[in-house]
Amino acid sequence: MLGGLIGSIGQSLLMLTIARVVIGIGTSAGYPTAMLLIRQRASAFGIAAPGSVLGAISIAGQVTVALGLPLGGLLVGAAGWRIVFLINIPFAVLAFLMAWWWIPADAPAAGDGGIDLPGVVLFAGTFTCLLGFLLSLHHPRWLVLAGAVILLVALVWRELRAASPLVDLRLLRSNGALTRTYLRQLCTQLVMYSLMYGVTQWLQDGKGLSAALAGLVMLPMTGMSALVTAPVARRNVVRLPLLIAAFVALVVAVTLRFMSIGTATAAILTVTVAFGLTVSLGAVGNQGALYVQSPAHDVGTAAGLMRTFSYLGAILSSSLISLSYAQGVTDAGLHSIANALIGGSVVLVLITALDRRLPSHIDRP
Repeated sequence: MLGGLIGSIGQSLLMLTIARVVIGIGTSAGYPTAMLLIRQRASAFGIAAPGSVLGAISIAGQVTVALGLPLGGLLVGAAGWRIVFLINIPFAVLAFLMAWWWIPADAPAAGDGGIDLPGVVLFAGTFTCLLGFLLSLHHPRWLVLAGAVILLVALVWRELRAASPLVDLRLLRSNGALTRTYLRQLCTQLVMYSLMYGVTQWLQDGKGLSAALAGLVMLPMTGMSALVTAPVARRNVVRLPLLIAAFVALVVAVTLRFMSIGTATAAILTVTVAFGLTVSLGAVGNQGALYVQSPAHDVGTAAGLMRTFSYLGAILSSSLISLSYAQGVTDAGLHSIANALIGGSVVLVLITALDRRLPSHIDRP
């Protein structure tokens, strides 16, 4: 709510950036807490794998991410850019009331070392520097990259010695299967955000569509995601959805390579609808793998790291789009994005197909 207020009255890029940071802080606990609540509830009732509940969480995440783009376009077209911040306020109030009334009180955490403030500062500094470097690849800022490396080294040193680390590197080091799930999530998000925002920008600045219409072109992807997620999640399958998601991502990336401004809007819609399979199946599969591969008492931490890798994929996609469109939003820039996505999709296919420790089902790790 505070981020929405700051953004709605902001008069500079700095204020808007601060608003987004505040919103990021506000939303950061949502997914890890949801996974922890689900795991605790399942343990209390003696259920092994609440597939329908995990599916509902996955649908909620996909719909909000995918719907945000067309909804943002419609809102901006109707009421200006400030509405995208103001719209946060009623939803934030509603979320607060639901959490206050429905979420049970926290049990005392034995041996809790408290908030790892040094880790928070080093982590934020590392990713801020990394983002600053990646967003200026056409004019690289090597000192900023050096700062990111120095902060990363300090972060690793700190987290390996912290009693209650922000980023549990020991968990990553000891659990190779979970680490590969994080890498799959990174690749999936890189492809997803690059396609969503890269194609949308191309539709507006290259093909000449309005912000509202460009958002609507991406809307069917949301419907496909919601349609597929629920039945797949109920079956608690993991490996097959991830394989399908990886291969569909590769096909979509190759198709994108042959698109141009003259491509019919119907054909572009077909590509976005097909990509909805990658969005939905990738989310369900990676979430199921996380549920199986993370220790019960660390599922919240593991889910938080999953979200971190998702954001890293989003950051890399921003850099890719910025670099590809540095000389203007053209077909050549779109094809440059497609080439990178083909490479990312190939990596996604390999780390999925060759991972022998990837479970086939949630209840059969």
